[in-house]
Amino acid sequence: MKGETMSVVTLKIDGIDVAIEQGSSILEAAKEAGVRIPTLCHLDGISDVGACRLCLVEIAGINKLLPSCVTTVAEGMEVCTNSPQIKEYRKMVVEMLFAEGNHVCAVCVANENCELQDVAVEVGMDHTRFTYRFPQREVDISHPQFGIDHNRCILCTRCQRVCDEIEGAHVWDVAFRGPAAKMITGLNQPWGAVDACTSCGKCVDACPTGSIFRKGATVAEMTRDRAKLEFLVNAREKHEWKR
Repeated sequence: MKGETMSVVTLKIDGIDVAIEQGSSILEAAKEAGVRIPTLCHLDGISDVGACRLCLVEIAGINKLLPSCVTTVAEGMEVCTNSPQIKEYRKMVVEMLFAEGNHVCAVCVANENCELQDVAVEVGMDHTRFTYRFPQREVDISHPQFGIDHNRCILCTRCQRVCDEIEGAHVWDVAFRGPAAKMITGLNQPWGAVDACTSCGKCVDACPTGSIFRKGATVAEMTRDRAKLEFLVNAREKHEWKR
């Protein structure tokens, strides 16, 4: 409504005073303050689910860590994003991601263009304390243009959310439980057999690793067009569709 005033919340993040619109997430407030919080499942323009747990923060008066992407700000909140406990926890999370899958950077299409790789460097992970699981996971190249290597999937669900919320096709979903959990297309059909897929490639651009790729890409060759996703989000929110 015209003339309606916006409620503003003030809080501290790592000692920095921040004023931001009520209902915003701590992650958004941290960006406003210029404070870097590592993420993997977050992608600007789509909903947040708190899946990767990399963005956990400490909040004064709360005795557990909370994911900053799905925790809303509150008046007077005091947030710490970089305590020794948080740093160690983030490092452990990245180690677990590498141990539970088959991430061999040297032969990956996304080598040197991989968010998981970048986060590993950021948190100082150069080995994992956990035993590698070496799971038996398949590669689906039934789609004429794209493929998915489940060995490199970290179940961030960015492909699912971008397909559902931006493209409106809802090709992707998560199936099964525990170690058997994986991204599926359709009703667990081969990707190439799913009629709902529009071959738009948004899932490829959204994937943070080399799991979803364009066929024909070789080692360290694949790049992504994040700007395309940003344009679509802005055009949808501002009703500025090009004709």
